Amino acid sequence: MNVQPEERRSVAWSFGYFVCLLSGYYILRPVRDALAVAGGAHNVPWMFTGTMAAMIAVTPIFGRLVARMPRRRFVPLVYRCFLVHLLGFMLLLQLDLDRTLLAPVYFIWLSVYNLFVVSLFWSVMADVFQSGQGKRLFGVIAAGGSLGALLGSSVASAWADSLGVTALLAIAAVLLEAALWCFRGVTRAAESLPGAESSPGAESPPGVDGGSADKVAEGAPPPAPAVIGGGALAGAAAVTRSVYLATICLYIVSLSTASTFLYMQRAEIVARAFSGDEARVAFFALVDLMVNLVTIVLQLVVTSRLLGRLGVGATLAILPVLSLLGFSSLAAWPTLAVLVAFQALLRALRYAVGRPARELLFTVVSREHKYKSKNFIDTVVYRAGDAMSSWLVRGLTGLGLGLVGVALVAAPLAALWFGAALWLGREQARRARAIEEHG
Repeated sequence: MNVQPEERRSVAWSFGYFVCLLSGYYILRPVRDALAVAGGAHNVPWMFTGTMAAMIAVTPIFGRLVARMPRRRFVPLVYRCFLVHLLGFMLLLQLDLDRTLLAPVYFIWLSVYNLFVVSLFWSVMADVFQSGQGKRLFGVIAAGGSLGALLGSSVASAWADSLGVTALLAIAAVLLEAALWCFRGVTRAAESLPGAESSPGAESPPGVDGGSADKVAEGAPPPAPAVIGGGALAGAAAVTRSVYLATICLYIVSLSTASTFLYMQRAEIVARAFSGDEARVAFFALVDLMVNLVTIVLQLVVTSRLLGRLGVGATLAILPVLSLLGFSSLAAWPTLAVLVAFQALLRALRYAVGRPARELLFTVVSREHKYKSKNFIDTVVYRAGDAMSSWLVRGLTGLGLGLVGVALVAAPLAALWFGAALWLGREQARRARAIEEHG
């Protein structure tokens, strides 16, 4: 691991931050999947649509917080709001409400929770570390998330039957609070990291979005944390004006479409194979455990080397290539074994190499775009892709197309996804060079 001495504290706190965040989520995730099955797999498109609506409602509120508060204040406020919600679900589960009523509410809440807290984490990382640092360090930091996912899925798999769902939610609440303490450690460590903090008033180099060159010169003391400013909907508006951000949206929608196609097919199969919340929670947690074991090995051994040798674009292109091969294999051999293997490999590579490469795209944009536009893309755009693709799968199923038909529809979409990945890689490299030249 190529970590410089002055970066060690920031990397260590970032690693711990992601461990706590993903540990909690992977305890909550199998509970969501089990309740989704209990609520009926046929209702998944409605839950994805509800999630998209919730994202649209919440995003302007988040944008207003970012505009009016410094990072050290709005990040804890967001996390504490989710912590209160989590305690509320614990109370509702204790009241033993009808699972068909609770399932969609919890599904939508956790989908919002996951995208917001993880997107906010990576916004902080893109704000603290420069593009060159990210290529070296984001794989290591992402491994913290995989370790957390491994720990969380292990806890859920081993203790779901003995502790019960309510106790699992209590453990997740403690981990969310621990993540917040790690965030404070990252903020303190960043004060001594050369070039780590952005300068909100910096001039932009030619050809880069406003504020993209807001990294201070190497070795210069970081400025005091500042309020980012701007409007509550500035992040969404920027997407319509920037080809770069719009192409990131295309990449995100392609990824969410492939993931949703596989998720819905799996939901149908698990609904027939298992009965009872605890059995489904244990099964989903076991799958998560296997995926995370592969992911953490790849992140520690492969990710930094891939980003260093192939660059951002070629690394991003790995996922669409795998999707093309995977959906083609499903069309030829539509079996449960192929479906599970494809989904597991796609998830492992998505988190091991796809996520760090994708987050590097935001190291070369302004601070406002790092938080507002990135949040809009990671939440509203991502869930819009989920909702659209879930209804598409339901429509194809209604026409009598099974797993083979869905796979045949999904395979060609990978070509567009592949082109977006290569273009984004070239543009990210150009912007990074411009920032260095004008730094």
